[in-house]
Amino acid sequence: MRRRYIWKALIAAFPYTLPVFSAYFFLGLSYGILMAVAGFDPWVPFVLALIIYGGSLEFLMVGIMLSSFAPLSVFLVAFMVQARHLFYGIAMLEKFKGLGWKKPYLIYGLTDETFAVTYTAHIKEDVDRPWFLFWVTLLHQCYWSFSALLGGFIGASLPFNTEGISFVMTAMFIVILLEQAFKEKKHYTAIIGFVISIVSVMIFGGDSFIIPAMLGILLVLGLGRKPIEGAGGFAQ
Repeated sequence: MRRRYIWKALIAAFPYTLPVFSAYFFLGLSYGILMAVAGFDPWVPFVLALIIYGGSLEFLMVGIMLSSFAPLSVFLVAFMVQARHLFYGIAMLEKFKGLGWKKPYLIYGLTDETFAVTYTAHIKEDVDRPWFLFWVTLLHQCYWSFSALLGGFIGASLPFNTEGISFVMTAMFIVILLEQAFKEKKHYTAIIGFVISIVSVMIFGGDSFIIPAMLGILLVLGLGRKPIEGAGGFAQ
């Protein structure tokens, strides 16, 4: 009976991961190819994908691993690049309660895309929620890791032009945004996020707006949650 719930959760989770697969496959390939072109063995991007598992940071690791040893600088860069995950964790506090041994892995695997899927997914009542969240996270990491491995082997043997491939991730987030907007009766959260992001870009610039924008969005949604929820501003 337990196995039945596990496999049912996998079947329910798999369709939610397909948009991420389309993005991770091409980006993972480009990452693996970039590592191979930089002179690393094909298995290196695979191992880094398993250990670090942070797309933006992994791309930066190409230059970091080729530069001189500077652990403090690496820590500061990693913290700044991945600091947005602090806010993902805050948003997932309720959803991660009571998940037992799965919770540490779900925290570790909470990437941008996994957060978008697990936070907005509509999980049916007859589907085991902890296993659903686990499968989404594990599938995403498998997509990224094995795509990076494949890219490493391709980059080591064939020339490959990766120009423009990073737009795949942008396209995927646009699709997720539209899907979430269609679930809402009112588009208050999308409007709030858009306005605060634009203001943050104008004040802090395109390179430094993400954390201030997320702080602003978290503050506004936290203070206005009840009236927004009452007006149907959150997806059900």
